[in-house]
Order: sequence, then structure tokens, then C-alpha cells
Amino acid sequence: MFSSEDYMHMAHALQFAEKGLDTTTPNPRVGCVITRYNQVVGSGWHEQAGAAHAEINALAVAGEKARGATVYVTLEPCCHQGRTPPCVEALIRAAVARVVIAMEDPNPLMSGSGIETLKQVGIAVQSGLLQEQARALNPGFVKRMQHGKPWVRLKTAVSLDGKTALNNGQSQWISCEAARIDGHRWRARSCAILTGIGTILADDAQLTVRHISASRQPKKIIVDNRLDIPLNASVLQGEDVFIFTASTEETSKTNILEKMGTTQVIVFEGSGARVNLDRMMTTLAKLGMNEILVEAGSRLGGALIQDGLVDELIIYMAPSLLGSNAKGMFQLPELASLQHKTALNIEDVRMIGSDVRIIARL
Repeated sequence: MFSSEDYMHMAHALQFAEKGLDTTTPNPRVGCVITRYNQVVGSGWHEQAGAAHAEINALAVAGEKARGATVYVTLEPCCHQGRTPPCVEALIRAAVARVVIAMEDPNPLMSGSGIETLKQVGIAVQSGLLQEQARALNPGFVKRMQHGKPWVRLKTAVSLDGKTALNNGQSQWISCEAARIDGHRWRARSCAILTGIGTILADDAQLTVRHISASRQPKKIIVDNRLDIPLNASVLQGEDVFIFTASTEETSKTNILEKMGTTQVIVFEGSGARVNLDRMMTTLAKLGMNEILVEAGSRLGGALIQDGLVDELIIYMAPSLLGSNAKGMFQLPELASLQHKTALNIEDVRMIGSDVRIIARL
């Protein structure tokens, strides 16, 4: 069905898509390569929301050479008017002969529409080439379109005996410097970083990308059941702070926070005067957030796992032991049987400096 040249050019398109790893939110990461007589005549990627899509950038490079060409694109071209014109119309105007697509649009309301429009005007279309690789670049966009929730990664640093902090709360630094820098790369690609009020009070966490260059800062999300956040907390500096609380009484504090201009307080009551975490995730998806990075304590991390809201764990395991009285990774209920254990799929294991980084999916 697909030639070796097709695989080569689509792999090239995926490399272009990856260039938008940190910048395209809330849009997907998409790359495009245009060939004529098997020679690349144009290429491009979607750089940021509101800017030209990958196909438009590649067509601009190809110019007249796009006529009769083959287009390799990692996501089905859009056929609707958004912040930018439909890519399908641009491909038709350019008179391309063939379009090869990695994955169809995950939005069930749009999936297949772009393909059908291209076919109707006589352009040959094939899809499914390196589909899994394309999906792996956009897990949050896919999940948000199909299930109405973001892709949630929970990141933690632990000792070899699975401890995250001493009993007195001291935790800096369990992981090595290389692991901490790697953690900031995960921050950079995330739409938002989520933590609990306990982490804010204990560490005055900033929830920003540091140590590496970043063209944007992720949004900040704080779960604060009683609205205990200090008004001088470092996390309130900067833009796009969302505080989810179950408190309906602190209206004056809510007003003060929201008058700061960058903070939005959202009240979600759940059981036991706690924030309804499932509803919170649905709201974050509606706000256009694809990928959430959780950096929280064992209580919030455990609650998210119990509620089935965590997709992926990123664990930095340091070559050290903290002892039996140190704090564990997650607060989860005691099991009566091993049959009830939480199953994980190990996706990746590698050394990051002196630490072992484990990526596992639930």
C-alpha cells in the first residue's frame, strides 16, 4: 500500500511536527512534506496557535512545484474555517495530485471530512501511514477531542525505596541536576502544570519553566480546597493562574485574587468539601488544555490515580535510600488482594544523569 519512499517522507514530516512540541497548544503538532518526482520541494510545520498550519507553510515553500505533487501530512487537513483558512482549500488550489495522511482528525465531528473533500475533486488520498507515531505526538489533543479530558502526566522524584521526602518534609533534592532539567522539558511541552495547595505552602513553588529556553510558560493550576493560598505566593506572579476550590465562603479573598488580573478562581464542590477532580479535568479540556503535568504531593497524586484521571507516570528514581519513615509516592487505599493492584505498562526506561527515568502508563 505504501512504498519505502512514502515511509521516508512521512517520517520526515513527523520530525517537522515535533518542532512544535512546546509551542502549538491548544492546537496539535503537525508536520508536512511536499515531494515531486520523489524530491522534496516544500516542508513546514505548525508553529503556534493562530499561525499558518503545516500544509500552508509547506505550500509556500513549494510554490508552483506543488502542482501535481504528493503531500505528506501527519494529521488530516482541516476543512473548516478557524483562526486560519481551511487547508483543504489551499491544497485544492495548489492542484496537488496525492495526499498521504498519518492520522485522521480525532474530532468525531470532523474526522474524514477533509479526506472526503479532497477525494471529491479527484485528489488521491491515503491515510494511516505511521499513524501510531503521529498519535504519540498528540496524546492530549487526541484525548481531548475523543473523550473531553486532557492527557495527564504525573511526575515525581523518588529514592530507590520509593520515598519522595523525609518525614520532616525535606525533599530538595532527591533527583540529580540532569533529571531536574529533564523535568523542565516536560513542563515546557505541557499546556499547564497542576499542583496542590500543600506543595505551594511547603515550597512556594513557581510552576514555571526554567533551566531551558522556552518561548511560552505553561498555565498554572492549583487545587486549593479551602482557598488557603497566600496572596504573596510566587505562583501568583505571571499569567494564567487557575485556582480550583471547594470553598464558597471566601468571596472577599476570591475578589482580591481575581482583581490581581491573572488569576481565575473556580469553585467546584465535591464530596467532603473537596474539589471534584473529574469535573475539574473536563473544565480544563474545555479551556483548550491538551496535556497537564502534575507535580503534587502524595495525597493529590493518589486522589487523581484513584479517580482514574492519570494517564502516565514519569518517575525519576535516584540511587539513594531514605528509610521506612520517609514519605511515600501516593496515598492509596490498602488492598486486600493483589488482584486489585493498579496495573502499569512500562513505556520507557533510561538513565538521566545518575537517576533512572521510568515512564509508565496506567
